[in-house]
Amino acid sequence: MESARQVSRKEKLIDELKAFWLIVLYLWIFLGSFTIYRRLILAETGTTYLHYGISLIEALVIAKVIFFGRMLGFSRRYEDRPLIFPVIYKSILFGVFVLLFGVVEHIVEGWIHGQGLVGGLRGIAAIGTYELGARVLMLVAAFVPFFAFGEVGRVLGRGRLAEMFFAQRKGEY
Repeated sequence: MESARQVSRKEKLIDELKAFWLIVLYLWIFLGSFTIYRRLILAETGTTYLHYGISLIEALVIAKVIFFGRMLGFSRRYEDRPLIFPVIYKSILFGVFVLLFGVVEHIVEGWIHGQGLVGGLRGIAAIGTYELGARVLMLVAAFVPFFAFGEVGRVLGRGRLAEMFFAQRKGEY
């Protein structure tokens, strides 16, 4: 019986790791496309922009925030309602989580560099409210299809959505 429990934990861990890396991949592609877009726009003004690795780091951090929020159970609200409700709720909720995490990150960064709370707040102010708002809006927009697929998968059952997308089909057209 304990062996079955260990297999179950092992399977759950493997499933969680797969989900984590799929989230990272999705976010990296999404954020990377905006990084390339920013680079192309800035190139028109003669400004160089070479921060390509930032999108991978941001994807890893945001995926961690999503897993932390899932672990706390905040995202389970509205799962008994039509799918549009949990999708929009989760998209906005995790957009706010990412914003709050970014604020905390800048405050901690200020403390680490010996600038204290004021230094961290200056770092946030340097980014600007327009860019912060644009980042949150962009992430919420990215989260809508992400959570929509997740909710459809949840309703269809474990593995069914992945099977529909990636398994060989036998003339079902």
